[in-house]
Amino acid sequence: MIKLSFMPSARFIRQLSLSAVLSAALMIAATPAEAAKTTLNLGMSVEPTGLDPTIAAPVAIGQVTWQNVFEGLVTIDQAGKVQPQLAKSWQISPDGLTYTFKLQAGVKFHDGEVFDAAAARFSLDRARGPDSVNPQKRFFTSIASIDTPDAETLVLHLSAPTGSLIYWLGWPASVMVGPKTAADDKVTPIGTGPFKFAGWAKGDKVELARNADYWNKDAAAKLDKVAFRFIADPQAQAAALKSGDLDAFPEFAAPELMSSFDGDARLVTRIGNTELKVVAGMNNAKKPFDDKRVRQALMMAIDRKTVIDGAWSGLGTPIGSHYTPNDPGYRDMTSVLPYDVEKAKALLAEAGYPNGFTFTIKTPQMAYAPRSAQVMQAMFAEIGVTMDIEPTEFPAKWVQDIMKDRNFDMTIVAHAEPLDIDIYARDPYYFNYRNADFDALMKKVQETTDPDTQNAIYGQAQKILAEDVPALYLFVMPKLGVWDRKLKGLWENEPIPSNVLSGVSWEE
Repeated sequence: MIKLSFMPSARFIRQLSLSAVLSAALMIAATPAEAAKTTLNLGMSVEPTGLDPTIAAPVAIGQVTWQNVFEGLVTIDQAGKVQPQLAKSWQISPDGLTYTFKLQAGVKFHDGEVFDAAAARFSLDRARGPDSVNPQKRFFTSIASIDTPDAETLVLHLSAPTGSLIYWLGWPASVMVGPKTAADDKVTPIGTGPFKFAGWAKGDKVELARNADYWNKDAAAKLDKVAFRFIADPQAQAAALKSGDLDAFPEFAAPELMSSFDGDARLVTRIGNTELKVVAGMNNAKKPFDDKRVRQALMMAIDRKTVIDGAWSGLGTPIGSHYTPNDPGYRDMTSVLPYDVEKAKALLAEAGYPNGFTFTIKTPQMAYAPRSAQVMQAMFAEIGVTMDIEPTEFPAKWVQDIMKDRNFDMTIVAHAEPLDIDIYARDPYYFNYRNADFDALMKKVQETTDPDTQNAIYGQAQKILAEDVPALYLFVMPKLGVWDRKLKGLWENEPIPSNVLSGVSWEE
């Protein structure tokens, strides 16, 4: 056997190397750039009880479906401002009693049903009718009648001026629903929004899919699929984020764990603002809380900063009335009854309680409530007041005891509704608070649509609450967000409880 040997020349090697490089370059050029992700796994602490925000109050409902599945005549943007939506414009008569809306043309519900003036009238009649279970039915009580001159015109006739009506029409409770499908929206929601309902695995997740036929091309969804995953335990939330099982948790439930994400190459943390006002409400119809001096003494016994440190790792904004810095016409009222133990003792003595008294606070199981109560318990002890803490299951037991039976001395809860200072004029409401001057202001604020006039009235209302203290005003909870740094468009602030996803996308 003859063996042939071949020794390549240097020139041949150079040609071969060049050929290999060119071939590799062509292969790379032929491979398309990796497309940006179009799916999102988003975490929430609380699973909604249903998916129709027009029939039940829990904020988790709107956090899944508002502005994703359902839309309103108007909407509320990231800055808390009202913007046109299914109504492209509106006019208000000089006497404030007639609202004329011009509606978008060519809008359809996800099942193909047309949205027009008749569908809008159906939605509002359903919300305001005698059989309505709408959690904000009061929004619609001044609507006396509704006309639909044509398919794109809706006219509301009011029985009295209602200066907040346009703002209220942007809330989750005011979304437009389909006449043929509304009855089933609790389990299979059908709206006009940028996402369609795709499925609900109870105890696990709700899935949405992009609406390819969405009417508003400028606000069309960039994501193809979204899964809302429900994880109650904060440690499990953190683990799911760090492992990549979740892409985002816009309302992370454990402030003490926020620092655990420091230095993470994939995740970012954000601290924004919310409407979550943590207040310790008192039963103003029950002794000793029927005496304003006692309520003032309890307020002056509290160092709000220490409460925030103990309850929410120092992440929060002190408040002196039922109003947040986000709200129009906000005034800082924390100096009206500042922390002062000696003055608090003197007020108690003046009210006839020189040796203090004993009462019970009913605390829902959400972390901020028992933590806040424990700090307050120690502070009240310094003025001779004993506060016993009674854990109370939320929502069922708490709603029964507090909202329905008024069987309580004090409780503590975060009020989530934006601009809800008017709850102190609602009758009945759990505070059992009565103040004719305050009620008159809440009536007066609805008699105008001028923002400056309204803000001045809200300022007067804040002052009354700060001095009367029907509740102990503690702090506004921040919006704690944790998400993938390549994820863009999530709201950092929360002017209304929501997870608006139409503007969310992934960087390529």
